[in-house]
Amino acid sequence: MIVRYGLSTLGLLILGACATSQSTSTKNGGFIEELPESVAAIAAPYQNLQAVRLSPEDGCYWYLHDGQVESTMLPLRTTKGNPICTQVSTES
Repeated sequence: MIVRYGLSTLGLLILGACATSQSTSTKNGGFIEELPESVAAIAAPYQNLQAVRLSPEDGCYWYLHDGQVESTMLPLRTTKGNPICTQVSTES
């Protein structure tokens, strides 16, 4: 029984060591310093345009939403609710 708990604890420690932290190597936390006017013009007004990132994974803009409990990144959306993304080129 003790061996089982010991192995479980060891497994959790090993998995915890695999976790990576995000690095904020840019001086402004990775946020775009000057949002393009075309993006700002179509963004819904309730979003934080001072803290926006362009995600390399999906090509979409994400903004930092400060909620009552936590801060999280949410997709930047138009007034109609569509996500704002860059055009992805498909090279053949």
